Amino acid sequence: MDLKIKGKKAIMAGGSAGMGRATAERLAEAGVNLYITARREERLRKAAAEISEKYGTSVTPVVADSSTDEGRNALFAACPDPDILAITIKPPAPNGNFLNVDPNMWRSSIETTLIGPIEIMRHYIPGMKERGWGRILNIATFSAKNPMIWRLMSGPARSALINYTASVSREVAPHGVIMNNLLPGIFATEGFSESLQAYADAFGLEPKQEVVRPHFLSHNKIPAGFMGDSDDLAPMAALLCSELARFIVGQNIVIDGGQHYSIF
Repeated sequence: MDLKIKGKKAIMAGGSAGMGRATAERLAEAGVNLYITARREERLRKAAAEISEKYGTSVTPVVADSSTDEGRNALFAACPDPDILAITIKPPAPNGNFLNVDPNMWRSSIETTLIGPIEIMRHYIPGMKERGWGRILNIATFSAKNPMIWRLMSGPARSALINYTASVSREVAPHGVIMNNLLPGIFATEGFSESLQAYADAFGLEPKQEVVRPHFLSHNKIPAGFMGDSDDLAPMAALLCSELARFIVGQNIVIDGGQHYSIF
């Protein structure tokens, strides 16, 4: 399928691994010139080189933490005028006891998962409006609409993010700027593997795959019967970043193997 975005300029914030990298690859396959950001420089530069070599497109790595002013300013300087902005961030650690959540933990969650994405969008929207075309996509989490106590540090801030996006999307759509959110469920990504210790701590388990994974799946029923991988999400992400998404405005699309029981 031709996504009709060849030659456009795209940012994939959080593009060195997991869903961000998979989305970056689908965008590169569609012929866009990419800027990918992440905090881990070595992994980021490796991803950029591999994607560029595989798809023959320009991929510029930008080492930046988008939850900070410094990181966002580095991104703005590197790519002042993208056509496409896609954002994902590593989720906060699993939580085992809501009574242990203190104000500093809330501040960290809000800075990373709410203020960071909003400030990036706010910076780039005026230019997109002026040029008459833009695509903005947040890859958030289905816990934004499916409350889960162990994801308490992730869900509430993302609920605010998708509310913000849905509101702003109606204001900018007349200018050709299309904003949407993807809400992934449980995916077997690098980030999931890296959260084993935190998940084990939250539930009093041994931090081993053979212990944590069965516990996780027994408490998170997935009708599809398996955990998704990044390539189960990336095609939809690329579609929402494309010309073909021009009539999809302010939507929150859940990709979770059927875990969230809802008709909306």
